[in-house]
Amino acid sequence: MEVPAVSSALQGLSRAENQLNQAAVDIARAPVASSGEDVVDLSAAMVALLQSRNNFEANVKLLKTADEMDGTLLNIIG
Repeated sequence: MEVPAVSSALQGLSRAENQLNQAAVDIARAPVASSGEDVVDLSAAMVALLQSRNNFEANVKLLKTADEMDGTLLNIIG
């Protein structure tokens, strides 16, 4: 039996991982200025990194809550 909350959290973790990987690729491929001028705008990549971190945290909390609920249910039943 698959718990919908756990499935949803795992999908969310996967999406956050993909977003994090894409932001890392974007940062790695950004051109670097050699003449001292600021060519790279990293703000969009940093926003994506922060969003992926927040998504990870939210989905981990969801997994913890689902685990606690399962434990409570098992304690009540058994």
